[in-house]
Amino acid sequence: MTEFVFMLTHHDTTVADARRMYADIRDSGLRYIGFKDIGASPAELADITKAAHDDGLEVMLEVVSTSKEDELGSLRAALDIGVDWVLGGTHPEEGSAVLAGAPVRYCPFPGEVTGHPSVLGGTVAQIAGDAQAKTALDGVHGLDLLAYRHVSADPVELIRAVVAASAGPVIVAGSVAGLAQISQISMGGAWGFTIGGAIFEGRLPGGPGVASQIRAVLAACAGLAGQPG
Repeated sequence: MTEFVFMLTHHDTTVADARRMYADIRDSGLRYIGFKDIGASPAELADITKAAHDDGLEVMLEVVSTSKEDELGSLRAALDIGVDWVLGGTHPEEGSAVLAGAPVRYCPFPGEVTGHPSVLGGTVAQIAGDAQAKTALDGVHGLDLLAYRHVSADPVELIRAVVAASAGPVIVAGSVAGLAQISQISMGGAWGFTIGGAIFEGRLPGGPGVASQIRAVLAACAGLAGQPG
């Protein structure tokens, strides 16, 4: 089944009062939850992480820093916060060194990622080649693919190419806002996807409640299980 990661984020920033929001959705059936490295203090993020771990969830931190120095600082913070996965970032060699020896799955961005909110550039072939190279690095577990943030590429073609080239799981992140996209992601063979802002805007079935939308997305993922890609 394609995995759903609910992000406590909107506009590429962790939402205000994310700890309370987690308490509101902790019984929604989620297996994975995440947040960004900006918008909340490390102490608050560590508190959310502990609560999620106590509930049996895995926790992901997505790095959206725009400088190498800030990115590596975010990875060091991820170790203190205690997350299970680190998504994003564009310096995998240095990032792997920071995370070396830690029980953290590291999934950097493939392709040319710029700006905040992040945008993906490069051709499909270039991004797939980068995916192959990055997942061949020691310490890189998989990839965080901004398939719906590309300036022109067909997202399904891009997902399929990156999945085929990658030696690890591919998580589609950014601007996923509907069930049609979830179906595309599943058909493309991605391990999973993230949604944050679209749920906070009430754009998924079951809205406007956050927990009810999460359940609707989980049900959609279950319904896609076993369908041909």
